[in-house]
Amino acid sequence: MRAISRIAALLVPLAFLPVAALAQSTADQEAKNRAANIAAWPDAARTLFGQKTAPASMQARAIGSYARGCLAGAEALPVDGPSWQVMRLNRNRNWGHPALIDYLEKLARDVPRITGWAGLLVGDMSQPRGGPMLTGHASHQIGLDADVWLTPMPRGRLDREQRENMSAVNMARSDWRDVDPRHWTPAHTRLIRTVAAEPKVERIFVNPALKVALCREAGADKSWLDKVRPIWGHNYHFHIRLACPAGMASCQGQEPPNFGDGCGAELSGWIERQHKAIFNPPKPRPGPKPKPKPPMSLDALPPECRQVLVSR
Repeated sequence: MRAISRIAALLVPLAFLPVAALAQSTADQEAKNRAANIAAWPDAARTLFGQKTAPASMQARAIGSYARGCLAGAEALPVDGPSWQVMRLNRNRNWGHPALIDYLEKLARDVPRITGWAGLLVGDMSQPRGGPMLTGHASHQIGLDADVWLTPMPRGRLDREQRENMSAVNMARSDWRDVDPRHWTPAHTRLIRTVAAEPKVERIFVNPALKVALCREAGADKSWLDKVRPIWGHNYHFHIRLACPAGMASCQGQEPPNFGDGCGAELSGWIERQHKAIFNPPKPRPGPKPKPKPPMSLDALPPECRQVLVSR
């Protein structure tokens, strides 16, 4: 009986609290619990961001740098547009800063005129709140990166199974020194040249073999190729990276390209290193294998990213 009386005494004050105050108290406690859970996982940034299936209800901001940051107020690129289709839907990586969404939709609308294709197949962009990913990319963390397939969009609509399992076309020749003429067309060059001409675009990444073709097909004006940088992979798609939106102090961009068109010795070096890595890789050193690099910790990201994680 005494125990019941004590419980009743504890409940009586709550009965006189306004409903709004109770709701706010509960919400505050939930926020504290979420923050405590995050603090308990200092080395699991990719797990924490990978678990988020919806964006943070905050003002749209790219926070940090392309490979060390997060994204507030993300928008999703619709999985179907008049001239685009999003691929690999199960990954839930069709999110970006509104500036990226607007740019991709505009680019896709222009693609039939530029290339004669029906449209674009869009690959990975960012997670709903950006941040490190469990698999795949080191960048794509602040909602300003997007992978666009080099395979033209089919005239018909792909179903979900096709979007998960359809393979993109490898544009590199079998020796990885140039493009495969069976698949690469002048339309690819026109598309990448058009993207490079956009002032909002900061970088474009392609496989070294693809840049060989772009340098050859650019003609006398190679100035646009300073944005087009060779990098491993990227033989199935090209990577578009937008510059930080104007006035967004939370976003850390890259230095403007100041290294020329990159069509000379630099590109030759990339081609030779790639060829050696594929066809004559170094033998593994004797002894124990080196320990893998630990995953990025939450502490390595800008402090604002904690708020992005706990936000509703």
